[in-house]
Amino acid sequence: MTKELEQKMDVIIVGGGPAGIGVGAMLKAIGVKRFVILEKNDIGSSFRNWPEEMRLITPSFTTNYFGQMDLNSVISRTSPAYTLKKEHPSGKEYAHYLKVISEYYELPVVTNAAVDQVESRQGEFQVVVNSSQILRSQFLVWAAGEFQYPSFGKIPGAKFCIHSSTVRTWKEFPGKHVPIIGGYESGIDAAINLSRLSKEVTVFDRGEPWSEKTTDPSCNLSPYTSERFQQELINQRIHLRGKTSIAKITKENNRYILYDKDGQSIFDSVAQPVIATGFHSSLTMVKELFSWHRKKKYALLNENDESRKTPGLFLAGPQVRHEDLIFCFIYKFRQRFGVVANCIGNHLGINTSILDEYRSDGLYLDDLSCCGEECNC
Repeated sequence: MTKELEQKMDVIIVGGGPAGIGVGAMLKAIGVKRFVILEKNDIGSSFRNWPEEMRLITPSFTTNYFGQMDLNSVISRTSPAYTLKKEHPSGKEYAHYLKVISEYYELPVVTNAAVDQVESRQGEFQVVVNSSQILRSQFLVWAAGEFQYPSFGKIPGAKFCIHSSTVRTWKEFPGKHVPIIGGYESGIDAAINLSRLSKEVTVFDRGEPWSEKTTDPSCNLSPYTSERFQQELINQRIHLRGKTSIAKITKENNRYILYDKDGQSIFDSVAQPVIATGFHSSLTMVKELFSWHRKKKYALLNENDESRKTPGLFLAGPQVRHEDLIFCFIYKFRQRFGVVANCIGNHLGINTSILDEYRSDGLYLDDLSCCGEECNC
Protein backbone atom coordinates (compact mmCIF):
# COMPACT_ATOMS: atom_id res chain seq x y z
CA MET A 1 0.00 0.00 0.00
CA THR A 2 1.70 3.17 -1.17
CA LYS A 3 -0.86 5.85 -0.32
CA GLU A 4 -2.90 7.09 2.58
CA LEU A 5 -6.54 6.15 2.19
CA GLU A 6 -9.60 8.20 2.99
CA GLN A 7 -10.44 7.10 6.50
CA LYS A 8 -14.23 7.05 6.09
CA MET A 9 -15.81 4.96 3.32
CA ASP A 10 -19.30 3.84 2.43
CA VAL A 11 -18.11 0.35 1.49
CA ILE A 12 -14.89 -1.60 2.04
CA ILE A 13 -14.35 -4.75 -0.02
CA VAL A 14 -11.72 -7.16 1.30
CA GLY A 15 -10.15 -9.19 -1.51
CA GLY A 16 -9.08 -8.38 -5.07
CA GLY A 17 -10.05 -11.67 -6.70
CA PRO A 18 -13.06 -12.39 -8.95
CA ALA A 19 -15.58 -11.75 -6.16
CA GLY A 20 -14.02 -8.48 -5.03
CA ILE A 21 -13.51 -7.19 -8.58
CA GLY A 22 -16.99 -8.32 -9.67
CA VAL A 23 -18.83 -6.73 -6.75
CA GLY A 24 -16.65 -3.64 -7.08
CA ALA A 25 -17.52 -3.21 -10.77
CA MET A 26 -21.20 -3.48 -9.89
CA LEU A 27 -20.96 -0.92 -7.10
CA LYS A 28 -19.24 1.40 -9.57
CA ALA A 29 -22.07 0.79 -12.06
CA ILE A 30 -24.78 1.87 -9.61
CA GLY A 31 -22.85 4.98 -8.61
CA VAL A 32 -21.28 4.22 -5.22
CA LYS A 33 -18.58 6.87 -4.83
CA ARG A 34 -16.74 6.14 -1.62
CA PHE A 35 -15.56 2.55 -1.68
CA VAL A 36 -12.25 0.74 -1.79
CA ILE A 37 -11.05 -2.78 -2.61
CA LEU A 38 -8.27 -3.94 -0.28
CA GLU A 39 -5.97 -6.65 -1.66
CA LYS A 40 -3.14 -7.94 0.50
CA ASN A 41 -0.96 -8.87 -2.48
CA ASP A 42 -1.85 -8.09 -6.09
CA ILE A 43 -5.08 -8.43 -8.06
CA GLY A 44 -5.89 -12.10 -8.57
CA SER A 45 -2.98 -13.20 -6.36
CA SER A 46 -4.62 -16.54 -5.53
CA PHE A 47 -4.70 -17.39 -9.23
CA ARG A 48 -1.09 -16.28 -9.67
CA ASN A 49 -0.13 -18.89 -7.08
CA TRP A 50 -1.75 -21.79 -8.91
CA PRO A 51 0.52 -24.60 -10.10
CA GLU A 52 1.76 -23.79 -13.59
CA GLU A 53 -0.22 -26.64 -15.12
CA MET A 54 -3.56 -25.88 -13.44
CA ARG A 55 -6.38 -24.45 -15.55
CA LEU A 56 -9.87 -23.12 -14.91
CA ILE A 57 -12.20 -26.08 -15.11
CA THR A 58 -15.10 -24.05 -16.50
CA PRO A 59 -14.77 -23.20 -20.21
CA SER A 60 -14.46 -19.65 -21.48
CA PHE A 61 -16.09 -18.82 -24.79
CA THR A 62 -17.01 -15.60 -26.59
CA THR A 63 -20.77 -16.14 -26.41
CA ASN A 64 -21.77 -12.59 -25.41
CA TYR A 65 -22.74 -11.92 -29.03
CA PHE A 66 -25.36 -14.68 -28.72
CA GLY A 67 -26.75 -13.54 -25.36
CA GLN A 68 -24.81 -15.96 -23.14
CA MET A 69 -22.08 -14.51 -20.94
CA ASP A 70 -18.70 -16.23 -20.72
CA LEU A 71 -18.83 -18.61 -17.73
CA ASN A 72 -15.65 -17.13 -16.28
CA SER A 73 -16.59 -13.46 -16.67
CA VAL A 74 -17.15 -11.42 -13.52
CA ILE A 75 -18.98 -8.53 -15.17
CA SER A 76 -21.14 -8.07 -18.28
CA ARG A 77 -19.69 -7.38 -21.71
CA THR A 78 -16.34 -8.95 -20.85
CA SER A 79 -14.91 -12.35 -21.73
CA PRO A 80 -11.68 -14.06 -20.63
CA ALA A 81 -11.89 -16.03 -23.88
CA TYR A 82 -11.76 -12.80 -25.87
CA THR A 83 -9.12 -11.15 -23.70
CA LEU A 84 -6.87 -14.18 -23.31
CA LYS A 85 -7.71 -16.26 -26.41
CA LYS A 86 -7.98 -19.29 -24.12
CA GLU A 87 -10.82 -21.69 -23.34
CA HIS A 88 -9.27 -22.88 -20.07
CA PRO A 89 -6.97 -20.10 -18.84
CA SER A 90 -4.09 -20.67 -16.45
CA GLY A 91 -4.11 -18.92 -13.09
CA LYS A 92 -1.71 -16.19 -14.22
CA GLU A 93 -3.77 -15.59 -17.35
CA TYR A 94 -6.99 -15.28 -15.40
CA ALA A 95 -5.35 -12.86 -12.96
CA HIS A 96 -4.42 -10.75 -15.98
CA TYR A 97 -8.09 -10.68 -17.04
CA LEU A 98 -9.10 -9.47 -13.57
CA LYS A 99 -6.48 -6.74 -13.71
CA VAL A 100 -7.74 -5.62 -17.12
CA ILE A 101 -11.26 -5.39 -15.68
CA SER A 102 -10.11 -3.34 -12.70
CA GLU A 103 -8.24 -0.92 -14.97
CA TYR A 104 -11.08 -0.60 -17.49
CA TYR A 105 -13.63 0.19 -14.78
CA GLU A 106 -11.10 2.33 -12.88
CA LEU A 107 -11.82 0.45 -9.69
CA PRO A 108 -10.29 1.81 -6.46
CA VAL A 109 -8.09 -1.22 -5.78
CA VAL A 110 -5.31 -0.82 -3.22
CA THR A 111 -2.72 -3.60 -3.40
CA ASN A 112 -0.29 -4.70 -0.68
CA ALA A 113 -2.99 -3.78 1.81
CA ALA A 114 -3.21 -6.56 4.38
CA VAL A 115 -6.25 -6.48 6.64
CA ASP A 116 -5.12 -7.28 10.18
CA GLN A 117 -8.27 -6.71 12.20
CA VAL A 118 -11.97 -6.04 11.71
CA GLU A 119 -14.36 -4.75 14.35
CA SER A 120 -18.00 -3.74 14.26
CA ARG A 121 -18.72 -0.77 16.51
CA GLN A 122 -21.89 1.27 16.82
CA GLY A 123 -23.12 0.63 13.30
CA GLU A 124 -19.80 0.97 11.48
CA PHE A 125 -16.83 -1.24 10.68
CA GLN A 126 -13.27 -0.45 11.70
CA VAL A 127 -10.66 -2.14 9.55
CA VAL A 128 -6.97 -2.10 10.47
CA VAL A 129 -4.70 -2.20 7.40
CA ASN A 130 -1.01 -3.10 7.51
CA SER A 131 -1.04 -2.86 11.30
CA SER A 132 -1.23 0.91 11.18
CA GLN A 133 -4.00 2.57 9.21
CA ILE A 134 -7.61 2.43 10.44
CA LEU A 135 -10.42 2.67 7.89
CA ARG A 136 -14.10 3.01 8.71
CA SER A 137 -17.12 2.13 6.63
CA GLN A 138 -20.84 1.60 6.86
CA PHE A 139 -20.68 -1.64 4.87
CA LEU A 140 -18.09 -4.39 4.55
CA VAL A 141 -17.98 -7.01 1.78
CA TRP A 142 -15.79 -10.00 2.61
CA ALA A 143 -14.45 -11.41 -0.67
CA ALA A 144 -11.12 -12.86 0.47
CA GLY A 145 -11.66 -16.35 -0.98
CA GLU A 146 -10.04 -19.56 0.24
CA PHE A 147 -7.10 -20.62 -1.95
CA GLN A 148 -4.46 -18.88 0.14
CA TYR A 149 -5.51 -20.82 3.26
CA PRO A 150 -4.65 -24.50 2.57
CA SER A 151 -6.07 -27.10 4.94
CA PHE A 152 -4.14 -30.21 5.95
CA GLY A 153 -7.19 -31.72 7.60
CA LYS A 154 -6.90 -33.45 10.96
CA ILE A 155 -4.63 -36.31 9.94
CA PRO A 156 -1.78 -36.83 12.42
CA GLY A 157 1.47 -36.39 10.53
CA ALA A 158 -0.08 -34.30 7.75
CA LYS A 159 2.78 -31.85 8.38
CA PHE A 160 5.01 -34.24 6.43
CA CYS A 161 2.91 -33.68 3.30
CA ILE A 162 2.93 -30.86 0.76
CA HIS A 163 -0.38 -29.21 -0.04
CA SER A 164 -1.28 -29.32 -3.74
CA SER A 165 -1.90 -25.57 -3.81
CA THR A 166 1.69 -24.77 -2.79
CA VAL A 167 3.28 -26.62 -5.72
CA ARG A 168 4.51 -24.09 -8.29
CA THR A 169 4.94 -26.68 -11.06
CA TRP A 170 4.60 -30.46 -11.18
CA LYS A 171 7.61 -30.65 -13.50
CA GLU A 172 9.93 -30.24 -10.54
CA PHE A 173 8.14 -32.63 -8.16
CA PRO A 174 10.52 -35.39 -7.04
CA GLY A 175 9.76 -39.09 -6.80
CA LYS A 176 8.70 -41.88 -9.11
CA HIS A 177 5.54 -42.97 -7.27
CA VAL A 178 3.59 -40.19 -5.55
CA PRO A 179 0.75 -40.76 -3.04
CA ILE A 180 -2.07 -38.20 -3.15
CA ILE A 181 -4.56 -37.82 -0.31
CA GLY A 182 -7.82 -36.41 -1.64
CA GLY A 183 -9.57 -37.37 -4.86
CA TYR A 184 -11.59 -34.32 -5.78
CA GLU A 185 -10.64 -31.61 -8.33
CA SER A 186 -7.20 -30.59 -7.07
CA GLY A 187 -6.17 -34.14 -6.19
CA ILE A 188 -7.17 -35.57 -9.55
CA ASP A 189 -5.62 -32.60 -11.37
CA ALA A 190 -2.35 -33.34 -9.57
CA ALA A 191 -2.63 -37.02 -10.50
CA ILE A 192 -3.21 -36.18 -14.17
CA ASN A 193 -0.23 -33.85 -14.38
CA LEU A 194 2.10 -36.23 -12.56
CA SER A 195 1.01 -39.12 -14.77
CA ARG A 196 1.69 -37.02 -17.86
CA LEU A 197 5.24 -36.73 -16.54
CA SER A 198 5.40 -40.56 -16.54
CA LYS A 199 5.16 -40.84 -12.75
CA GLU A 200 3.12 -43.47 -10.91
CA VAL A 201 0.39 -42.02 -8.71
CA THR A 202 -1.86 -43.55 -6.05
CA VAL A 203 -4.91 -41.51 -5.01
CA PHE A 204 -6.52 -42.14 -1.61
CA ASP A 205 -9.99 -40.91 -0.70
CA ARG A 206 -12.52 -42.09 1.88
CA GLY A 207 -15.20 -41.61 -0.75
CA GLU A 208 -14.95 -42.07 -4.50
CA PRO A 209 -15.54 -38.57 -5.88
CA TRP A 210 -14.26 -39.65 -9.29
CA SER A 211 -17.31 -41.94 -9.51
CA GLU A 212 -19.97 -39.48 -8.29
CA LYS A 213 -22.42 -38.17 -10.88
CA THR A 214 -24.74 -35.27 -10.18
CA THR A 215 -25.49 -32.08 -12.09
CA ASP A 216 -23.83 -29.98 -9.37
CA PRO A 217 -20.08 -29.77 -10.10
CA SER A 218 -19.59 -28.85 -6.45
CA CYS A 219 -20.20 -32.51 -5.66
CA ASN A 220 -18.30 -34.36 -8.40
CA LEU A 221 -15.54 -33.90 -10.95
CA SER A 222 -16.10 -31.31 -13.65
CA PRO A 223 -16.41 -32.57 -17.25
CA TYR A 224 -13.06 -30.93 -18.05
CA THR A 225 -11.27 -32.85 -15.29
CA SER A 226 -13.21 -36.06 -15.85
CA GLU A 227 -12.35 -36.13 -19.56
CA ARG A 228 -8.62 -35.62 -18.94
CA PHE A 229 -8.76 -38.17 -16.13
CA GLN A 230 -10.28 -40.87 -18.32
CA GLN A 231 -7.72 -40.22 -21.04
CA GLU A 232 -4.84 -40.53 -18.59
CA LEU A 233 -6.17 -43.69 -16.90
CA ILE A 234 -5.45 -45.52 -20.15
CA ASN A 235 -1.73 -45.21 -19.40
CA GLN A 236 -2.25 -47.22 -16.18
CA ARG A 237 -0.08 -44.93 -14.08
CA ILE A 238 -2.92 -43.65 -11.85
CA HIS A 239 -4.08 -46.08 -9.15
CA LEU A 240 -7.27 -45.37 -7.21
CA ARG A 241 -7.85 -46.32 -3.59
CA GLY A 242 -11.42 -45.31 -2.89
CA LYS A 243 -13.17 -45.89 0.43
CA THR A 244 -9.75 -45.63 2.08
CA SER A 245 -9.19 -43.22 4.96
CA ILE A 246 -5.66 -42.19 5.79
CA ALA A 247 -5.56 -42.04 9.58
CA LYS A 248 -1.88 -41.29 10.18
CA ILE A 249 1.32 -40.40 8.34
CA THR A 250 4.84 -40.92 9.65
CA LYS A 251 8.30 -40.18 8.31
CA GLU A 252 10.95 -42.78 9.00
CA ASN A 253 14.42 -42.90 7.45
CA ASN A 254 13.38 -40.42 4.74
CA ARG A 255 10.37 -42.55 3.82
CA TYR A 256 6.72 -41.67 4.28
CA ILE A 257 4.38 -44.29 5.75
CA LEU A 258 0.60 -44.03 5.35
CA TYR A 259 -1.67 -45.87 7.78
CA ASP A 260 -5.36 -46.73 7.58
CA LYS A 261 -7.93 -46.37 10.37
CA ASP A 262 -7.02 -49.84 11.67
CA GLY A 263 -3.42 -48.81 12.17
CA GLN A 264 -2.17 -50.88 9.26
CA SER A 265 0.60 -49.57 7.02
CA ILE A 266 -0.90 -49.38 3.53
CA PHE A 267 1.63 -47.33 1.59
CA ASP A 268 5.38 -46.74 1.85
CA SER A 269 6.76 -43.92 -0.22
CA VAL A 270 10.07 -42.21 -0.96
CA ALA A 271 8.13 -39.36 -2.57
CA GLN A 272 6.57 -36.76 -0.30
CA PRO A 273 2.80 -37.28 -0.11
CA VAL A 274 0.60 -34.63 -1.72
CA ILE A 275 -2.40 -33.58 0.33
CA ALA A 276 -5.44 -32.18 -1.50
CA THR A 277 -7.97 -31.81 1.29
CA GLY A 278 -9.24 -28.35 0.48
CA PHE A 279 -8.88 -25.03 2.25
CA HIS A 280 -9.64 -23.20 5.46
CA SER A 281 -12.18 -20.43 5.32
CA SER A 282 -10.77 -16.91 5.02
CA LEU A 283 -13.59 -15.91 7.37
CA THR A 284 -11.45 -16.84 10.39
CA MET A 285 -10.65 -13.17 11.04
CA VAL A 286 -14.32 -12.19 11.11
CA LYS A 287 -15.68 -15.48 12.40
CA GLU A 288 -17.28 -13.86 15.45
CA LEU A 289 -19.29 -11.52 13.22
CA PHE A 290 -21.21 -14.43 11.65
CA SER A 291 -23.56 -17.08 12.96
CA TRP A 292 -22.63 -20.59 11.84
CA HIS A 293 -24.44 -23.75 10.83
CA ARG A 294 -23.91 -26.17 13.71
CA LYS A 295 -23.21 -29.31 11.69
CA LYS A 296 -22.00 -28.16 8.29
CA LYS A 297 -19.96 -25.22 9.61
CA TYR A 298 -20.82 -22.58 7.02
CA ALA A 299 -21.71 -18.94 7.63
CA LEU A 300 -25.43 -18.27 7.94
CA LEU A 301 -26.60 -15.50 5.61
CA ASN A 302 -29.89 -13.76 4.97
CA GLU A 303 -31.51 -13.43 1.55
CA ASN A 304 -29.03 -10.64 0.65
CA ASP A 305 -25.89 -12.66 1.55
CA GLU A 306 -25.61 -10.49 4.65
CA SER A 307 -24.51 -11.82 8.02
CA ARG A 308 -27.48 -12.76 10.17
CA LYS A 309 -25.50 -11.60 13.20
CA THR A 310 -23.85 -8.39 11.99
CA PRO A 311 -25.90 -6.04 9.76
CA GLY A 312 -23.90 -4.48 6.95
CA LEU A 313 -21.44 -7.36 6.63
CA PHE A 314 -21.78 -9.20 3.31
CA LEU A 315 -20.11 -12.34 1.98
CA ALA A 316 -19.12 -12.75 -1.68
CA GLY A 317 -17.26 -15.60 -3.31
CA PRO A 318 -16.90 -19.39 -3.01
CA GLN A 319 -17.90 -19.51 0.66
CA VAL A 320 -21.46 -18.31 -0.02
CA ARG A 321 -23.95 -21.03 0.79
CA HIS A 322 -27.70 -21.24 1.25
CA GLU A 323 -28.66 -24.58 2.80
CA ASP A 324 -27.88 -27.16 0.08
CA LEU A 325 -26.99 -24.58 -2.57
CA ILE A 326 -23.22 -24.12 -2.80
CA PHE A 327 -21.79 -21.19 -4.79
CA CYS A 328 -18.20 -22.40 -4.99
CA PHE A 329 -17.27 -21.65 -8.63
CA ILE A 330 -16.85 -18.30 -10.37
CA TYR A 331 -19.94 -18.69 -12.54
CA LYS A 332 -21.97 -19.64 -9.46
CA PHE A 333 -21.00 -17.03 -6.91
CA ARG A 334 -21.12 -14.22 -9.49
CA GLN A 335 -24.90 -14.80 -9.59
CA ARG A 336 -25.12 -13.09 -6.20
CA PHE A 337 -23.16 -9.92 -7.03
CA GLY A 338 -26.32 -8.03 -7.97
CA VAL A 339 -28.05 -9.06 -4.75
CA VAL A 340 -25.25 -7.60 -2.62
CA ALA A 341 -24.95 -4.42 -4.74
CA ASN A 342 -28.71 -3.87 -4.70
CA CYS A 343 -28.95 -4.17 -0.92
CA ILE A 344 -26.04 -1.78 -0.34
CA GLY A 345 -27.35 0.66 -2.93
CA ASN A 346 -30.80 0.73 -1.36
CA HIS A 347 -29.34 1.46 2.06
CA LEU A 348 -27.30 4.31 0.56
CA GLY A 349 -30.38 5.76 -1.15
CA ILE A 350 -29.07 5.02 -4.65
CA ASN A 351 -31.34 4.16 -7.58
CA THR A 352 -30.33 0.58 -8.39
CA SER A 353 -32.67 0.00 -11.34
CA ILE A 354 -29.65 -0.34 -13.65
CA LEU A 355 -28.99 -3.71 -12.01
CA ASP A 356 -31.97 -5.22 -13.80
CA GLU A 357 -29.78 -5.26 -16.92
CA TYR A 358 -27.54 -7.80 -15.23
CA ARG A 359 -30.26 -10.41 -14.59
CA SER A 360 -30.11 -11.95 -18.07
CA ASP A 361 -26.34 -12.34 -17.69
CA GLY A 362 -26.71 -14.37 -14.51
CA LEU A 363 -25.22 -11.69 -12.27
CA TYR A 364 -28.35 -10.96 -10.27
CA LEU A 365 -30.04 -14.12 -9.05
CA ASP A 366 -32.39 -13.33 -6.17
CA ASP A 367 -34.80 -16.24 -6.63
CA LEU A 368 -33.14 -19.47 -5.51
CA SER A 369 -36.24 -21.61 -5.99
CA CYS A 370 -35.09 -22.50 -9.52
CA CYS A 371 -31.77 -23.89 -8.29
CA GLY A 372 -30.95 -27.48 -7.48
CA GLU A 373 -32.78 -29.15 -10.37
CA GLU A 374 -31.21 -32.32 -11.74
CA CYS A 375 -30.83 -33.12 -15.45
CA ASN A 376 -32.89 -35.90 -16.96
CA CYS A 377 -30.14 -37.05 -19.30
